[in-house]
Amino acid sequence: MLKKLSFLLLFLITANQVTSQENHSSNTDHHEESSGKGIRVAVVIGHTYIKSEGTDSHLFIPSWGLDVDYWFNHKWGIGLHNDLEIESFIVEKNDGEEIERINPLVLTVDALYHISNGFVISVGPGVELEHNESYVLARIGLEYEYEFGSEFYMMPTLFYDHRFDGFSTATLGLGVGYKF
Repeated sequence: MLKKLSFLLLFLITANQVTSQENHSSNTDHHEESSGKGIRVAVVIGHTYIKSEGTDSHLFIPSWGLDVDYWFNHKWGIGLHNDLEIESFIVEKNDGEEIERINPLVLTVDALYHISNGFVISVGPGVELEHNESYVLARIGLEYEYEFGSEFYMMPTLFYDHRFDGFSTATLGLGVGYKF
C-alpha cells in the first residue's frame, strides 16, 4: 500500500511540473493577487480501511475529522489534523497480538505543500490515543482543494498512517472548509 501511495505521489509531482510550465503566466498573476497566507478550518467525514490479519477480514471504520491549517504562503503550511474513529473494532498488531480499539483519536501535525492545481501533500508525525493502548504514528497524505466562492473549499483526502509497533491504516475522506 505504501509503495502504491508513493508511486501516486511521485506521478502527481511529475505531472505537476509538466503542467506548471504551461500555466506559468496565469499562475503568476493569481499568486500576485493573493499570498495564500492564513488559517483554514475543515470538517472531514471519512472511512478508514484496516486489514485485520487475525480475523482475515477487511474493516471500514467511519471517522470524523477536524483540520486546522496555517498557510505561511501559497506553497507551504502546517496543519493540526484530528480524526475520531467512531466504532469499536479488533485488529491484529504486527507482532500477531489482537487488540480492541474503542473510538481511537488520531492527532497529527503535518507539513503541507501545495503542488499546484489544488493538490496538497501532507507529511507528519502523530499519535493515536485510545483507552487501552496508544501509538506513535507517521502520516503521508494527498488532498485536492476545490474552491467555491472566495472563502469556502471542498477537499477529497487520501492518507496513510503507519503506527509504530502497531498496524497501518488508509483513510479516504471528504471535507468542507473555510478560509479566514
